[in-house]
Amino acid sequence: MTVDVEKLKQGMVEFIHALQDDICGALERLDGKARFREDPWQRPGGGGGRSRVLEDGAVLEKGGVSTSVVFGELEEAFAKRLQGEGRTFWAAGISLVLHPRNPYVPTVHANYRFLHQGGKAWFGGGADLTPYYLHEEDAVHFHRVHKEACDRHDPAYYPRFKEACDKYFYLRHREETRGVGGIFFENMGGDLEREFAFVKDAGRAFLPAYLPIAERRKDTPYTEAQRFWQEVRRGRYVEFNLVWDRGTTFGLETNGRTESILMSLPPQVRWRYDHHPAPGSEEAKLVEVLRKPRDWAGAR
Repeated sequence: MTVDVEKLKQGMVEFIHALQDDICGALERLDGKARFREDPWQRPGGGGGRSRVLEDGAVLEKGGVSTSVVFGELEEAFAKRLQGEGRTFWAAGISLVLHPRNPYVPTVHANYRFLHQGGKAWFGGGADLTPYYLHEEDAVHFHRVHKEACDRHDPAYYPRFKEACDKYFYLRHREETRGVGGIFFENMGGDLEREFAFVKDAGRAFLPAYLPIAERRKDTPYTEAQRFWQEVRRGRYVEFNLVWDRGTTFGLETNGRTESILMSLPPQVRWRYDHHPAPGSEEAKLVEVLRKPRDWAGAR
């Protein structure tokens, strides 16, 4: 059966815009104070997007939920680094990063995209959780919701995508993962229509995976020392996004809007020279887990 790529493109555009509306509405209700500002933009060379950013909220210190649909010609050297063919490309996706104010509420990221380069098309994406203080039940919940979404399509998806997530969100220069992971996939290599059905399920899993965690932790009292630790760990987030993240590279190499590409960066961050948490502390417990990823979905 021949896959209608143009129909899939249209379906992806409709999906990411509807998902953006749903997620932004839910996050505004969670925050209760701030609202998203929408910032439409056009890309020189073809396409554009709509960035939505929330700042200085009661729960979210900064949050961005962006969609983009871009197309045109790639630089030849960069085109060869992608998985498709030739220089002509089309890409649509949704990307979000939330940086909560309270150190007990984890930062979270999700991204789902569809790319068409020459004669090849593929889906990619995933979601991952970055806590500052480890609550094992939160990591278990986040993973199990995504495992359920995976299992509805293929029981092999979750273990494969969980491992890929741990490998991708790894700061080699720190020898630790960015957070407690989730799922990550790029070019599953199967039937595109079936994969699109999975991508939609995975994208819709974001709110039930994250909102219960944020609701449970958002009113937890915290100290200035805990806020300090949150800002130190945010530094790791910045390091990953600017040094290792392929999405950042893709956006910059395709002349995307810089403000939208870098909306993932936290509003306040610090680097303390050679900082290490006290042995046996809650902070040290987190770092230990980041150095040895766990099987959260199987945890009891």
